[in-house]
Amino acid sequence: MRIERLGQDKIRIFLTFDDLSERGIQREDMWQEIPKVHDLFTEMMDQAYTEVGFDATGPLAVEVFALPAQGMVVIVTKGKYDHPHMGGGASYEDELPDEVYEMEVTLETSDTILYSFDDFEVLIEAAHVLHHMLFDIGSLYKYNGKWILRMEPEQLEEGKVPGLIAVLAEYGEATSVTPAMLEEYGSLIMEDRAVEQICSHFKRQS
Repeated sequence: MRIERLGQDKIRIFLTFDDLSERGIQREDMWQEIPKVHDLFTEMMDQAYTEVGFDATGPLAVEVFALPAQGMVVIVTKGKYDHPHMGGGASYEDELPDEVYEMEVTLETSDTILYSFDDFEVLIEAAHVLHHMLFDIGSLYKYNGKWILRMEPEQLEEGKVPGLIAVLAEYGEATSVTPAMLEEYGSLIMEDRAVEQICSHFKRQS
């Protein structure tokens, strides 16, 4: 589980599939109101408070993005308490509900495969290995100092996906960036056929 602070009232949490399986949670469980999902959310909020000082009391907007090869990205935005003025000396704390987390949850799924690479030389190595499996797909972005390779599942033969992800995981790292964030904040370097272009322009070092 990785937690990043995106702003004063917003955090991003990245859950790998191992994080979920360790807690007995399947991907589809995130769509259900079940105790272990609530326990996971409580654990996430406790860790967010410890690591980045994010206080999750009050109303929260929770966006969950399920990504096939990476895991899940959870974006939590803290809202403002809209409570009526009460006389008789009632304090703000007295009006807080018993349930600490008041959530509005939206869920989205994406089959886009995204992996990041810190070093362009490592990306070149990965591209040359991938070139034997596929060569005419992929987009390349630069985001937060990292190179991100994006592949859409409809471009892939179904049987090749596990091998593709195995190579990507060996050379790169599953990223918590969602496709929408990449399109909005990333810089598009190669719009298509990125694997082929990298292999054509850059030779392997070893």
